[in-house]
Amino acid sequence: MTEFISHSVEETEDFAEEFSKHLNGTEIIALYGGLGVGKTSFTRGLARGLDVEDSVSSPTFAIVNEYVGSVPLYHFDMYRIESWNDLYSIGFFDYIGNGIIVIEWSENIEGALDDDVIHVYIENTDKENERIIKIEGV
Repeated sequence: MTEFISHSVEETEDFAEEFSKHLNGTEIIALYGGLGVGKTSFTRGLARGLDVEDSVSSPTFAIVNEYVGSVPLYHFDMYRIESWNDLYSIGFFDYIGNGIIVIEWSENIEGALDDDVIHVYIENTDKENERIIKIEGV
């Protein structure tokens, strides 16, 4: 397990950008953490590392945002996903193997994720802007 302590949004993004250099282009990255903990900031850093030029935002209402970079990046928000039927209706399984998939609120679809998924846990600490980022499955 890799662990990193971030002291700012910028450090979270920089860490994720560096992490992106170790990806081959077809990974599924499951993000875990509460509201406002930095899941989208982590994704923004990944995107920057993958040469995405578009602005990265949370896919809360769109369910998935697609970005073009050195490899395709698919950013999912599973907050409102409750069933396998929901996953099929948004075409989730069609994205697998066609780029890097980053999933916010992964806990809602854990049963649909394979064993080779990369898990990223982001937690608050006692300090206002500090986060603990733990990565397993790399």
